[in-house]
Parts: sequence; C-alpha cells; structure tokens
Amino acid sequence: MTNSDKPMLDKAELPMPAAVVSLTDDLPLKHDSPYTRSLQEFLRHRVALVALAVVVIIVVASIFASRLSSYDPIGRNAKIKLMPPSAEYVMGTDALGRDVLTRTLYGGQISLQVGFFSIGLAALIGVPLGLIAGYSGGKVDNVIMRIMDLILAFPGLILIIWLVGMLGASLLNVVIAIALFSLPTYARLARGQTLSLYQRDFVLAARCIGAKGPRIMFSHILPNILGSLIVITTLGVSDAIITGASLSFLGLGVRPPTPEWGAMLSDGRGYLRNAWWISFFPGMTITLLVLALNTVGDALRDAFDPNTLSK
Repeated sequence: MTNSDKPMLDKAELPMPAAVVSLTDDLPLKHDSPYTRSLQEFLRHRVALVALAVVVIIVVASIFASRLSSYDPIGRNAKIKLMPPSAEYVMGTDALGRDVLTRTLYGGQISLQVGFFSIGLAALIGVPLGLIAGYSGGKVDNVIMRIMDLILAFPGLILIIWLVGMLGASLLNVVIAIALFSLPTYARLARGQTLSLYQRDFVLAARCIGAKGPRIMFSHILPNILGSLIVITTLGVSDAIITGASLSFLGLGVRPPTPEWGAMLSDGRGYLRNAWWISFFPGMTITLLVLALNTVGDALRDAFDPNTLSK
C-alpha cells in the first residue's frame, strides 16, 4: 500500500495528549470573569435570594399600590374607625377610618423614595469626590477630606434633624439631609479604593499611553470599585429608610395626611393597647424590608470578597 492509499485521519479524530487535555480543562471559560463568578456565588446563597424576593415584592407592591387597593389612603370614614383585621380590611383601620393596608402600600412609596434617592444622591456626589481626592492627592485631597471629616464630626441623626428643621419638613429636604450625612461614606470609600489601585499596572499603562486623569478615574478605576460600591449602597438604603422613618415619627418627615411608615407608627402610639394593628403592620414592613436589604448586602459583600474573586 502506498502512502497515497493510507486512510487520512480527520484532525478531530486525532488523539489529544493527556497533558494538553489537562491543561485545557484547567483553562477558564471565556466569559468566566470575576464578576460572573461573584454573581454565581451570590446565586448560591439561598437565604439572600429569599431576601431579594422580599425586597422585590415590597417594592412592586408599593409601586402598584393603586392597582392592589381600591381604598383612598387619606380619605376618612368615621363609621369604620379602629376596626380590627378582617377579610374586608386585612390590616384593619386606624382612628380616622382609613385602611391600614392601603396606607402601608402607599407609605412604601415615600419610604422607598427616601432610601433610594438619598443614597443615590450621596453616591452621585461622593464617589466622584473620592475619585478626585484619591487620584489628585496633595491639597485637593486635603480639602475634600477635611470637608468630609467636618460632616462626620456631627452626630448623624442630630445633624439630619437640624438640617430638616432648618430647611422645613418635606420629602425633598429629608432626602437632601440624609444624602449630606451619607456623603462621606462614599467619598472615603472611593478615595481609599483609588489609592489602592493608583499604582496598579493597568493604571500605569493608561498613563503611559497618554490617558488623562478623568478618563483613568471613570474608565479604569471606577469599574474596578463597583463591587464595593454596590455592597455599601445596598446597606446604605436600609439605613436611609430607617432614618427617614425616624424623622417622620418625630414629625419632621412628610406632612400628614400623606401616608409614611414612620408617621403611621407615630399615629398608632396612642392605640397600642386596643388597636395594635395600626403600628404593628407598618413597623413589621419596615423590619422585613431592612432585614432583607441587610441580608442581600451581606451576601453581596461575601460574593465580592477578594478571596472569592481570586478563586
């Protein structure tokens, strides 16, 4: 048999050496990025998934409050005041004959706005300030950080109460006050992360090819600190919701009769013995939401842990 008569083996049929097989098995997948692995780590946390479902349910129920309840959240009806929970009024009614379930649903809109808008505003201002301080250094760093230290020098709740009392009780002023108090958290975090990444190879390479400071900060450094920012934001929202409810409980939040969880707790203080449901259900909603957000935040912190990303 000549060489031309020998059967030709397809390349796919050629045996692969054992060493090559073992090497290819150990190679990471093309899309197996650190953040993909962090997401996979988070999805393995069953308790966090349940907590995330609780957050989604409360948020969706608050957004679609008008679809879920046909009652007026501020309309009064003396004929049905202080009715206990029943099939018709699932969470009972308050001293003015208003459905507690309806007010709890609508109150979630206010509390969620306080939580997300105040923390979003704090991150929107604080993160760029921290990036600029950490990247620029020198006098710029000193000026920005001394301002942050000045804000931190005041007791948190007292500072917020003073600001709201000076600006006036309204949703916008509550958001501004909480955002100002939360500002140093994001500025200091972004600054610390920037300092740790400043001498990394990818930052040095960007500077060598002529990239300017803003491009390096927002295109190279910021994407690498998003994990830490997501974690601290999740935990910050729960703190902001509690702070907003505390202000409303003290009469410094939104003005009545607008429903808000903290204000509902305050309204039910005088009826704890004979109408416990007025305060119980909004208080339980705050507890569930904050607990769920903290659980999600803890799971995200574990998922974005450097030890997890390096595995």
